[in-house]
Amino acid sequence: MRQLPEADRDAIRLAQDPQFTRWLDQITATGGCSHPVHLSGSTTTLDTATGEILSQYDTRAEPGERLLVRCRNRRATVCAPCSRLHAGDTFHLVRAGLTGGKNIPATVRHHPRLFITLTAPSFGPVHRAGDNRCRPRRDGSTCEHDRPLGCAAIHTPDASLVGQPLCTDCYDYTAHVLWHAHAGKLWDRFVIGVRRHLATSAGLVQSRFAEHARLSFARVAEYQKRAAVHVHAVVRLDGPAGPDDEPPAWGTADRLIDAVRASARRVLVRTPHSPAVGELTLRWGTQIDARPLRTDGDGPDDDAVAAYVAKYVTKGAGETGAGTDHRVTTWDDISTTPVSDHVRNLMRACWLLGGLPEYEPLHLRTWAHTLGYRGHILTKSRAYSTTYAALRAERAHHVGRADIPGTVTEAHWRYVGSGHTSGAALIASGIADDLAVSRRLGVEALKEGSGVNNRTA
Repeated sequence: MRQLPEADRDAIRLAQDPQFTRWLDQITATGGCSHPVHLSGSTTTLDTATGEILSQYDTRAEPGERLLVRCRNRRATVCAPCSRLHAGDTFHLVRAGLTGGKNIPATVRHHPRLFITLTAPSFGPVHRAGDNRCRPRRDGSTCEHDRPLGCAAIHTPDASLVGQPLCTDCYDYTAHVLWHAHAGKLWDRFVIGVRRHLATSAGLVQSRFAEHARLSFARVAEYQKRAAVHVHAVVRLDGPAGPDDEPPAWGTADRLIDAVRASARRVLVRTPHSPAVGELTLRWGTQIDARPLRTDGDGPDDDAVAAYVAKYVTKGAGETGAGTDHRVTTWDDISTTPVSDHVRNLMRACWLLGGLPEYEPLHLRTWAHTLGYRGHILTKSRAYSTTYAALRAERAHHVGRADIPGTVTEAHWRYVGSGHTSGAALIASGIADDLAVSRRLGVEALKEGSGVNNRTA
């Protein structure tokens, strides 16, 4: 036993516990969560009419007198099992807004819908991947810091140089960080601009747009190789009552595309004036993509769009190479963080700018680990589709944990810890892998069965 690794010894200890079977049931119920939350307490379900106790649960009968519940972290680098669950919820959330379902009518599929991409502007030339030379220049000129302005190499997409500045001294790290800090405001003004442009193009008073149509969206933020955020979004035009209402006759996909492009080119945000930096004018980048989603298959596939968004929301900053998944608390933390020099420079810019009083509301030091970007990875308008809370409630109802009409539940819980011991982590990882394989085989069997049925028909 002494020669075994600590994790193996701990796993054997757990397996010898009389309540090991119940502990396995708890781990399986969390999907093999990597960092479960430990709760202690009880619930009592009463009949509201008679006061009779219908059911009672207390953690005193559980292993360690605690109940394990999912951590629900969306990042695969933090908890892969919970991130898979989050990705599934995101897929259904986005897909419902495209094709209906989850209390959204199927008629939304015939509303004008776009898949758009908005990028950050350039903050300086960076190395690029592709089949052609990175940045060819015949004159061999250099910048003011005596570094080449060009690069004749051909970089593969996974090359370490891709996304790194040609000259770090020329790169505008200040503008990059402040653009991240104001990206949410840029998006808000972009949406307002789309509504205004649509109203003007339809001959409406801008303030009366809501009486004629409603703009709904779901957007996801993604870090590019240069560690700058760009935005993918599904944008849909409905009638004034939302997804149940037909859009006005003038509300076409082409008109919506024109409004998206016009607003993206026009919108701007000015930073607070700083004696050290001045006042910056922030805009979207020049690369703007807006493609219609069509029901006839001529365009991006609805399921593919939903799957792409769902896949990305599980990625943490560390996984994309643009920051870390954990906050840095001191200047020295930045120096020891395992990131590229480019990302480290951005984190240092956050720290330095965050110390200026005029930028205090931006909380740049708090968000230095995400390079100043403080928005949610996925956001949506209220009427786009269902919510994560509704999806969780539906899942609880499916497994029989929903509230029963005519009853009331009294719950008393307290937090008593989180995470696993080394042996528990080993067992939980195995359970998570088994569940993932079982889920994949189930999906493949379902697809194969569907194919068989089609051939039989």
